[in-house]
Amino acid sequence: MNGGSPEDIRVPGGKGGEPPHLVFASDQSTGELGSMLSQPGVVADLMDLKAGIALALPDLTVDRASLVRQLNRDGIPVSAWLTLPTEQGYYLNASNGRQAEVRFDDFERWSTANGLRWAEIGLDIEPNIQDFATLRQGRWHLFLTLLGRYVDVRRVRDARYTYSALIRKIRSHGYQVETYQFPFIADERDVRSSVLARLTGIVDVRGDREVLMVYTSFNQSLDSALIWVYGPDAQAIAVGSTTGPTSDPHFARLNWEEFSRDVMVANHFSHVIGVYNLEGCVRQGYLARLKIINWNESVTISAESVRRATQLRLRVQRVLWVVSNLPYFLAGILIAFAWTIVSWNKRRHRPNSRPRGAGA
Repeated sequence: MNGGSPEDIRVPGGKGGEPPHLVFASDQSTGELGSMLSQPGVVADLMDLKAGIALALPDLTVDRASLVRQLNRDGIPVSAWLTLPTEQGYYLNASNGRQAEVRFDDFERWSTANGLRWAEIGLDIEPNIQDFATLRQGRWHLFLTLLGRYVDVRRVRDARYTYSALIRKIRSHGYQVETYQFPFIADERDVRSSVLARLTGIVDVRGDREVLMVYTSFNQSLDSALIWVYGPDAQAIAVGSTTGPTSDPHFARLNWEEFSRDVMVANHFSHVIGVYNLEGCVRQGYLARLKIINWNESVTISAESVRRATQLRLRVQRVLWVVSNLPYFLAGILIAFAWTIVSWNKRRHRPNSRPRGAGA
């Protein structure tokens, strides 16, 4: 798979040039999404691409149901991106497992009442957005919060049990379940740690398919190498972001060259590719360009990008391993210190065994 310089990675196109199944995420309001879908060519492009939409559901309203029914009639698969009201944290995590159970019950009644069809249910597992308020309350408050979570192993265990039960319940209603996870969850598994889950509240559970959200827009210097490094651990990959202010490097949007390369590399590992988000793709004209993309084409990832992405992943794993084993290190230091003190006291109080002569 090498091309260019000896260390560059040349990623071949998909097998037989078959296009992937693209699923575009949408977290717009009902009015905004409805207006966008009414633009000329948008629905036709989605139909030509045989693409789906993962629709966020922070509200379960009649208008949102009407929009889903229209997509059902157009033959566009719709995934239910299960979210909570903002006051409950929006994303699913260890802080709101019980609310997620109630939310699914509400969702199921709403779907049944409105005759809605869903391709699958998506559980977006991310830190609670309300936790970021802690960062504004001072470093000491943040330290105490993280320390409390670090030692609270039960919180993670209970959350995993709650969400595993929720996944079983969703399946019992006839739905397939996807989980959307940060790629660092794969690093946590590699080092057999739970510290990331304890500190951030993410929950390590799997449904029928796990989607790793490998958004290169958060570090564009790594290019598609980030997908290349995490791809082997992914059942499916989500790329992004195609929306956001270009002035902010942490929320930059991918241009066409970056986006198309990410999709091509993701297609090497997964037939199902999520895209965040639909709004950005429509605004920048990516849907029409995706229809004529050559999926047989190969792309090259530079050796330097691969090196930096590999080093990033190694650093993440080392940090997780060290922080996870910190109590053992501290215990070892304390034991060594105590042993030194005991040994020193023994030597200090040891009687002089050398016999004293008369001339002593």
